[in-house]
Amino acid sequence: MKKLFIVIIVTLLGGCSITSAIQKASLSKSEFDDATFDGETSIVNDEISDKDAYRIFHQAASGFVSIQSIRSSAEKRANKFCEKKDKIMQTLRERTSTPPHILGNFPRIEIIFACTESAKLSSSKKIDKYEQLRKLKSLLDDGAITSKEFKTEKTKLLSK
Repeated sequence: MKKLFIVIIVTLLGGCSITSAIQKASLSKSEFDDATFDGETSIVNDEISDKDAYRIFHQAASGFVSIQSIRSSAEKRANKFCEKKDKIMQTLRERTSTPPHILGNFPRIEIIFACTESAKLSSSKKIDKYEQLRKLKSLLDDGAITSKEFKTEKTKLLSK
C-alpha cells in the first residue's frame, strides 16, 4: 500500500511536466504567446543574430519546482544539441514564468539559443580581455590605482 501511495505521488508531481522539441526559433511559436501568465524576458546576448537561433521550452509539473532546476534541465538539452554539431551553446534570450507559481502558473522557461563555433567564443573573450586591459591602463593613468595594483591585475587578466 505504501509503494502504491509513493507511485501516485511521484506520478502527480513529475508525470505532467512538459518539454518541447528543439526547433528553429524563426519557424516556431513561443509557448508563452497564448499563456494566461506572460512571464518575463531577459536578453542575455544580443551580439549573435537570431538567424540561426533555436527555441527550447520546459515546464514543471507542479509549483514545487524551482525555475533554476527547469533552466538547468533546458540548458543541458541545449548543450547536448550543440555538442552534436561540435559547437558551443550560447543563450541569446530567456523567458521565465513569474511567481506566484500556483493555479496552473507552474515554473516554466523558454530559451532562445545559438550554436556557435568555439573559435568565435574565444576571440570574443580575447577582445573583452584587451578591452579590460585598456580600462585598467586608463585607471593607472588617472591615478585611481597604483603601478603595483596595475601589474597585479594585468597578470590576473592575462592569465585567464
